[in-house]
Amino acid sequence: MHQALLVPEVLLEIFAYLNTIPSKRTSTLKLFAALARTCKIFYEPAMDVLWTEIHGLEPLLGCVTRLHPLIDRRGTRWDCDQSWAKGVEPLSAREVHQFLRHSFRVRALNIQSHHPHLLSVIPAEAYVFPRLKSLSLSITYLNLFLPRMLHRCHLSSVDEGLQSFVTRCIALEHLCIHRTPGIHDIGNTANELSLLSDRIRWCTRLVTLSCPMLDWETWKHLSHLPTLLKLEIDRGLEYEDPPSLSNRDLVNLSFLNITSLSFLLLYDSANIIIVMQHSQFPSLKNFKFQAFYLSLEEAEQLLHALSHCKACRTLEEIIICCLEVRRELEYPEFLTPTPHLLCFTQLRTLQLMFTDFYISLDNDLLLQAMSIWPHIRTLKINYTDASMSSSGSEVTLHGLFTALSLCPHLHTLQVPINTAIIDVDPDAEPMQHTSLRSLELETSDPEIADADAETLAGIISAWLPCIDRVQNMGRSWHEVNVHLISLRATTAPYDVKAS
Repeated sequence: MHQALLVPEVLLEIFAYLNTIPSKRTSTLKLFAALARTCKIFYEPAMDVLWTEIHGLEPLLGCVTRLHPLIDRRGTRWDCDQSWAKGVEPLSAREVHQFLRHSFRVRALNIQSHHPHLLSVIPAEAYVFPRLKSLSLSITYLNLFLPRMLHRCHLSSVDEGLQSFVTRCIALEHLCIHRTPGIHDIGNTANELSLLSDRIRWCTRLVTLSCPMLDWETWKHLSHLPTLLKLEIDRGLEYEDPPSLSNRDLVNLSFLNITSLSFLLLYDSANIIIVMQHSQFPSLKNFKFQAFYLSLEEAEQLLHALSHCKACRTLEEIIICCLEVRRELEYPEFLTPTPHLLCFTQLRTLQLMFTDFYISLDNDLLLQAMSIWPHIRTLKINYTDASMSSSGSEVTLHGLFTALSLCPHLHTLQVPINTAIIDVDPDAEPMQHTSLRSLELETSDPEIADADAETLAGIISAWLPCIDRVQNMGRSWHEVNVHLISLRATTAPYDVKAS
């Protein structure tokens, strides 16, 4: 054996590197199991790698002589089949030592199984995983698996156990709380959310937080956390009565260091809009808003609040999506989001999807936006209904290509377009855009005439050399794509020869 392998630091570096290399011949676990059996020098560091991250309690329970045959018979997909534990006696005091044989090596633990009766002999607050850094589980096991230096935790339920959780885990930096559907009484959700808000106010070192809606006092607490960088509010399907906010007695808050802000699966957007109207995010880079429904008035309020949250020089990504159609439009309603978004000069990604109103867009607005967003890489304005896509659009091919000349980094583009008039001369010298790789154009025409299709294909082929097909929700561009494929096949040999 080489003398370098006798140096623990060198051996750990080698094992850490091996753990990052995927192997086609054997699994990483089998590799380190073999290394652990090689010699005494390899045993400890190899076992540390083997037990660093485990999913479920079965690997640890498999160390118990009595339980090993039961678990081994079930294979390794413990989360799918937990019937082996039914009727099994709890661990004895002697068997607890077998269960805990490798617990001190575990750094990341994910528990989805539900058989806490097996561990009833272990006293509460036993700290059986002293080196644990990342934890994902239900409240059922909290008292057993909470080391003081826990950094990351994912909980699937909320109850009184949260009190001991936040007071004991003084080093907690990453907290995710998402309730598992169907395991709790929906009638208790209001109490749970109140308890959740109260307990989160005990956390003082959070870097990332993902949880349901919070009350205003907790929002104020979070605004005073200099460590908080990422905040995600996920309303979820199980919470029917989130905390309500009113404009009365609300003060303006400043979240100085938050760079990522997300609101997901919202049924009622009013509370979130109130939060945005009273908050500043001077370091914000990513904003995502996903609601099941958003009225035209709410959309205007949200965009206005976003444009006044002090993120004009930092915001790089904006995603706003509606997921459901609530009504049929008797009269067209139009939203003009562009003026609200022109202040964001560092924008790289913009995605807007609305269901109950049209987005007003024309050549001048698109040109103005692209002149202010020189770094834009993804622009997607889409609808759930193809018939709505071009109803508010006055963007023509000439306007599109003129705007593209101002954003050389654009990679993905999805916009509604008016193809009634082809205002680009097919014989004109093209200004090629070589960065665009994905193009989706929605038009109100159910099908483009064959003569126009050939002309459009020639123009797209000349101006956008990296686009092989135009995507859309219907078949409007089918004939264009047929001609475009033919043109690409014709020019491909010359392109290869030139390259």
